[in-house]
Amino acid sequence: MSTPIRVLVAGLGNMGRAHAMAYHNHPGYEIVGLVTRSSDSVPAGLEAYPHWTDYSEALAATTPDLASINTYSDSHADYAIAAMEAGAHVFIEKPLATTVADAERVVETATRLGKKLVVGYILRHHPSWVRLIAEARALGGPYVFRMNLNQQSAGRFWQTHKTLMETTSPIVDCGVHYVDVMCQITDAEPVQVRGMGVRLSDEIAPDMYNYGHLQVTFDDGSVGWYEAAWGPMISETAFFVKDIMTPKGSVSIVMDEGAKSSDHETHTKTDRIRIHRADLDGSGQFIHEDEMLSMEGEPGHDALCAREQAYVYSAITEDIDLTRHMSDAIQSLRICLAADQSIRTGKPVDL
Repeated sequence: MSTPIRVLVAGLGNMGRAHAMAYHNHPGYEIVGLVTRSSDSVPAGLEAYPHWTDYSEALAATTPDLASINTYSDSHADYAIAAMEAGAHVFIEKPLATTVADAERVVETATRLGKKLVVGYILRHHPSWVRLIAEARALGGPYVFRMNLNQQSAGRFWQTHKTLMETTSPIVDCGVHYVDVMCQITDAEPVQVRGMGVRLSDEIAPDMYNYGHLQVTFDDGSVGWYEAAWGPMISETAFFVKDIMTPKGSVSIVMDEGAKSSDHETHTKTDRIRIHRADLDGSGQFIHEDEMLSMEGEPGHDALCAREQAYVYSAITEDIDLTRHMSDAIQSLRICLAADQSIRTGKPVDL
């Protein structure tokens, strides 16, 4: 058996914990350290590993082969660059950074030092989303993308959202996933982005909004919108829309009745995919019945994190070319940050 990849895990929130458990259970990894903000915040099952509250100290002490960065977004770029300069590959949760310049700096460092950089676009490892993208591409463009992920939150979840909004808006934090899906389907260049936002709570900073909506146009004629909102006031009605229309029909995710936006499993779950074909017969009636693809048995959130970290392992051990992966991460971030800029200035942003 080859020598395990020694990994330092920074950040053990919802995503960090799931990634840490993926390393814990994968025979090709060895966790050499954990980093959290406080000494009493290590999740159950991970208590035996060495623990630090200072990332720089942990990096110097452990000299890992891989740094897994799952902290708040404002630390992503500096942590990633420090890890690569210390000789480590990097897995980093989305978004890659809080500015395009920082994202480009991280990618430049990975390229210059020959280090693997995998960004946490978990939907890229979900078989149902891979199928959704393939079915949409098979229909052909131009495309209309209609997507959202609104989260009604209270208690500790609202507290987490408020903390996130100290540095990142919902339209950026969640939007990069679904804008990335749009870009994978169309392969076209984004041309212009418009954004709208509303501050629906006095518990967040005056210059922050917890409801955001972006519109993006592409140079192949495709258009898309994405909506994201967090908070106790957010409606559960149509909180999860994933719908792609083309001249030849449409592909949509159909959620089961009773799904709740506060359940993180719903953020990746598909339940069923509906394929609608626009072909009409001589009397103007549809030739095809809508096709419903059952996604029963699809992996849950933690299983998806395990798949993602298996990909990271392969990227390192098989020397997978991540050039497109890294440029895609910058592209989706650029679009979402342009929407944030549009919201704050009230003007469209040309890309």
